[in-house]
Amino acid sequence: MMSIHLSTLTGRAGKALAQDTFPACRRDPCVLPMEIRCALPQDIRELLHCLKMRSKYAILLVFVISLVIIEKENNFISRVSDKLKQSPQALAEANSTEVSPALAKNSSLASLQELDAAFSQLRSHLYNITRQLEGDGDPGPRRHVLLMATTRTGSSFVGEFFNQQGSIFYLFEPLWHVEKTVNFLPGGASAVGSALVYRDVLKQLLLCDLYILENFISPAPEDHLTPFLFRRGSSHSLCEEPVCTPSTKKVFEKYYCKNRRCGPLNITLAAEACRRKQHVALKTVRVRQLEFLQPLVEDPRLDLRIIQLVRDPRAVLASRMVAFSGKYETWKKWASEGEAPLREEEVQRLRNNCESIRVSAELGLRRPGWLRGRYMLVRYEDVARAPLRKAREMFRFAGLPLTPQVEEWIGKNTQAPRDGNDVYSTCKNSSEQFDKWRFSMPFKLAQVVQDVCAPAMQLFGYKLASSPAALANRSFSLLEEAQPAWVT
Repeated sequence: MMSIHLSTLTGRAGKALAQDTFPACRRDPCVLPMEIRCALPQDIRELLHCLKMRSKYAILLVFVISLVIIEKENNFISRVSDKLKQSPQALAEANSTEVSPALAKNSSLASLQELDAAFSQLRSHLYNITRQLEGDGDPGPRRHVLLMATTRTGSSFVGEFFNQQGSIFYLFEPLWHVEKTVNFLPGGASAVGSALVYRDVLKQLLLCDLYILENFISPAPEDHLTPFLFRRGSSHSLCEEPVCTPSTKKVFEKYYCKNRRCGPLNITLAAEACRRKQHVALKTVRVRQLEFLQPLVEDPRLDLRIIQLVRDPRAVLASRMVAFSGKYETWKKWASEGEAPLREEEVQRLRNNCESIRVSAELGLRRPGWLRGRYMLVRYEDVARAPLRKAREMFRFAGLPLTPQVEEWIGKNTQAPRDGNDVYSTCKNSSEQFDKWRFSMPFKLAQVVQDVCAPAMQLFGYKLASSPAALANRSFSLLEEAQPAWVT
């Protein structure tokens, strides 16, 4: 190429002269000796130098891209090869179940689906690398969020805000298994013991050590496989690739994924998915003593943010009487018949619940050194009235981005034309739902709650109803304005 340019510039006579004068040109016509380069005009020399530098950068760029592609293809080929090496019999042994004939016949289709998923993952990863090279791909620090509530306070609804955020690994009530396995007696040393067990399990879960649950799941998982994880379908992270493995016949899934068929939960794959996600969030109604969480807040491996969700105790009681009807037969008979007085242990249980919530909230609002910047108090009623605004506040407090997926879910699930019949439904007309209890709760029940839970109601800004008319009058709000001090 260079010899052609030289002949063009100097003609055949010049080329012959150059070959006679510089024998190196005869050996390699693509090499220009220093003398010839010096004989060229200045602008031609600059052009040649520019082409030379660009060719060096181009070669370097091609080399780097080649290394990246080769590495990705090696990993991909390795994964696909491992999958293809597994015979249907091997899969059956791994899952301790029989593989359906349809799965064996469709093995080629499964391989193609695996191939497509791997290419999609590779494309997504390359996109993330591109964003990082552009300087806008820094995901920020890893956050850990604990949504702390009690039953029937709207925690499933609020937990969905974090479940819809794609970079968050969300778990729904994993401590349910602990409560069902370990027999804790109320009060005294047993209550302290339960709090310590819950705390230690929480710490491991927030660190993505999901194997800790194998000690409490019944029946015990085999080879880290279980179809019995409580409400698995309420966690997107446990129902998406690669945690969602092909479904298997003759395996009863007690808690299955809602939108797709998945095989028994592989706890190893779930733990790996947790580590791949940027953040971790966990919702529980079984932790009430905030002071026991201090070791988690001070653990350098965690960046923990605690959101305590509360609700009007009158509304909580009304909701529990519907959801857990069998446990509140005494309350219902007393409210409707009024013949026998309420048993003292029933009233005391209500008092203990309100006091435990109030004590934790007071500690959080005092914000001692270890809790400063780590605690936020949220009323369910405020979320129901302005879900998107409260979601922004919670995500801002937790240091997490509020994605369009979260906003879309909130829009679809807070403006339903009518409420579903399922008491656990998260799809409601939230602005109409939050005080619906006022029109069905007998005033005598409301009076009992107000007498027992007055300190907690005062702290959280819930007004007392002085009469049946005031209770049922929607124009009379039972909410004080939310205090700015509740938000860190």
